[in-house]
Amino acid sequence: MEQAQVDTQKVLEQFGKYVIGNYSRQPIVVTRAQGAYFWDAAGRRYLDLFPSWGCSLLGHCHPRVVAAIQKQAAELIHVDNTFYSVPQGQLAEMIATRSFGGKCFFANSGAEANEAAIKLARRATPENKYKIITMEKGFHGRTYGAMSATAQAKVHIGHEPLVPGFVYVPFGDIEAVRKAVDNETCAIMLEPIQGEGGVRIPPPGYLKALRELCDANKMVLIFDEVQTGLGRTGKWFGYQQWDVVPDIMTLAKSLAGGAPMGALVAKSEIAAKMTPGSHASTYGGGALVAAAAIAGIEAIEQENLLQRAVELGEYIVAKAKTFGEKTGIVREVRGLGLMIGIELEVPAGPIADAALKEGLRVNATQDVVLRLLPAMVTTNEQVDAAFEILEGIVVKQAQEANR
Repeated sequence: MEQAQVDTQKVLEQFGKYVIGNYSRQPIVVTRAQGAYFWDAAGRRYLDLFPSWGCSLLGHCHPRVVAAIQKQAAELIHVDNTFYSVPQGQLAEMIATRSFGGKCFFANSGAEANEAAIKLARRATPENKYKIITMEKGFHGRTYGAMSATAQAKVHIGHEPLVPGFVYVPFGDIEAVRKAVDNETCAIMLEPIQGEGGVRIPPPGYLKALRELCDANKMVLIFDEVQTGLGRTGKWFGYQQWDVVPDIMTLAKSLAGGAPMGALVAKSEIAAKMTPGSHASTYGGGALVAAAAIAGIEAIEQENLLQRAVELGEYIVAKAKTFGEKTGIVREVRGLGLMIGIELEVPAGPIADAALKEGLRVNATQDVVLRLLPAMVTTNEQVDAAFEILEGIVVKQAQEANR
């Protein structure tokens, strides 16, 4: 594909002058992407095992999603929720019938979906109940409610006071949750697998115990499936791995194949508490992004990508363990489907930075964890190439340290 000429320095200067610097950006101008690769302004290709921060689970610019967006854009880009649109209803049915049969509310991001979940949990329980228990190292977004629900001090700096009512406990510690419950607790909210927290998988029986605790105390169980949803774990939704059904589930990231969309799914009796005027989103469920999401779900089914997520995830975990044996720097490999965390004995940031310079994108989180959220269309050969790069980086860094 012929690529238009782009002056990287001019773009960087433009951003410096006109765009708020709230992101730590790499000095790379991405001009196009396809599948498991993206290209910069100089035409250099990068292998992407962390596409769009987890939004491009289908790979960049999946042909079905592109075609759906092109077709829908020529018919109806957006109509506000004063009216009905065909794609939004179709998408809601597709999500509900693949999950627990609830009803959907659509927004534009995971943070917005979690804001809606927080509000709905409080509306769905008695007025004296307002506290929500969340998990340390969890992440729910950066809007005020979602940020307050996020039990990470680094996210809160400069924004206090937070929204009141959130109680933080260690992830995986059911006794800590039990001790935190009181007669003002309305909900428990958590990611089934912690993503930004280092790809932490719940211990056996933990989610089931949370479900039982919510049932016994008439509390709402909220699963933040912004990362785990839409097939990343090898099932449509992460909760299906443990057969523990939440009352409310939130989605985003890969929901619309890279287009911006968030969603809340709630059991019908709880969804009924979200009445006209109680919550809204002007762009939520717009025709363009709904059409993209429909195409994404169809692609997953027609291309057997749920099974591919399982197989590819197992392949990557095996490669990560071999990487650990070869380098001696891996403390633990954690993964389910296409959520993989490689916990190191050394800082992960320098390795991720060096990898990008070598044409490989991975993510570093929680200081010592390399996080991979690869696309379903990634090939085994691409995974092999990625680990060759990582091994070479570790060897080089060890040589430099011994000089």
